[in-house]
Amino acid sequence: MPPTLPLLCAHLLQRFDISGPRYTSYPTADRFVDAFAASEYERVLAQRRCGPAALALPLSLYVHIPFCESLCYYCACNKIVTKHHDRAASYLRYLGREVDLLTLQLGPGQPVTQLHLGGGTPTFLSDDELRGLMAMLRRAFALAPGGEYSIEVDPRTVDGTRLAVLAELGFNRLSFGVQDFDTQVQKSVHRVQPAEQVFALMEQARSIGFDSINVDLIYGLPRQTPESFARTLAQVQQLRPDRIALYAYAHLPERFKPQRRIVSADLPGGASKIAMLQQSLTAFISAGYVYVGMDHFALPGDALAVAKRQGRLHRNFQGYSTQPDCDLIGLGVSAIGRIGASYSQNAKTMEDYCDHLDQGRLPVVRGLALGRDDLVRRAVIMALMCQGEVSFEPIELAWLLDFRSYFAAEMEQLRDLAEQGLVALDGSGIQVTASGWFFVRAVAMVFDRYLQADRNRARFSRII
Repeated sequence: MPPTLPLLCAHLLQRFDISGPRYTSYPTADRFVDAFAASEYERVLAQRRCGPAALALPLSLYVHIPFCESLCYYCACNKIVTKHHDRAASYLRYLGREVDLLTLQLGPGQPVTQLHLGGGTPTFLSDDELRGLMAMLRRAFALAPGGEYSIEVDPRTVDGTRLAVLAELGFNRLSFGVQDFDTQVQKSVHRVQPAEQVFALMEQARSIGFDSINVDLIYGLPRQTPESFARTLAQVQQLRPDRIALYAYAHLPERFKPQRRIVSADLPGGASKIAMLQQSLTAFISAGYVYVGMDHFALPGDALAVAKRQGRLHRNFQGYSTQPDCDLIGLGVSAIGRIGASYSQNAKTMEDYCDHLDQGRLPVVRGLALGRDDLVRRAVIMALMCQGEVSFEPIELAWLLDFRSYFAAEMEQLRDLAEQGLVALDGSGIQVTASGWFFVRAVAMVFDRYLQADRNRARFSRII
């Protein structure tokens, strides 16, 4: 069980108020290179088709829908803000071309046990467009019964009737973007949505029978205060979603143009952010949520909490997952995928994405082929992020190395974290403590060779 709040000392929260990767992959996406392009991607797809993975391992699919009707000022996603819904039809045609090219490389009917529609705003698509998209995916892939099929939902774009359509199409998991219920905060980030609307949608979604419903929250937004966020937390407790994702807002206006519309003076200071984090942990844990890891909470009966309890938790580009550590196909503009020991990313602009497909090429423009050291470190970092422990012997047997010699410098750094009470070290492995779970990104960062080499962390979000 996670610690109660008195065990989370203020000096730890202040010390680890630093920037660092979220480790949805290792190496992280900022390490991708242009030299890994469509031809390299086709090579790894061909290897998968001819290898044992094609028969033994199901796929995960991610489909990026970039369109939004209005701009949220905090947003750092790849999106296209437009009220012209006719643009979606052209985009779906190009998605179809990408799927056709992939099918040629992979072979038709590959089994899929996980599908996620993200964005942007996937519910920007009309019901008929969503039906067409799902039909196209079902023609190309074999979506397994009982799989996890999720979609991100902007509450302002749906009603009960639309939720019923999503269930009819096979979606069994929803994620509502809430961020904050306070009206003044909503106005300051250009995302006004009444709490009553979200409560009504939650009730309708439950009556339809979705397996799991997630709510996204952000702390550190402009005009937020510990007092205003406490009111939001009370409403979330009343709402009682199956899962909660609590993110720290990363203000990087030099990288993300929409954030330049946020008045920096309106942002809460470090002490207020720490207070909001403390409040959140107290609220969710006292309400019976399991702390899954990093910024994710789930009710004890939710599949994510069960996977955490049983040691089956995994992590991919969408965050924590209950699915096995499987290959991921990314579809759409800017989408990221993983096949075997490689990562790939599609073109980030619509023009480049469409241009590649017009020329009959897969739209991959960057990626990375992992070396042996990358794979060893990925195994260690993902074990820390998902299971909260690393046993030396399995790593040593799998990679034919002596863990403490190979990671001598890292073990020295871990001793400092052990003195802080974040990890426990013994002759057999590393164990993240109950308090350490709240700072697991800092523990994982010790094993990030790239990060240790350059120390340039400004491009990442704060770890708390």
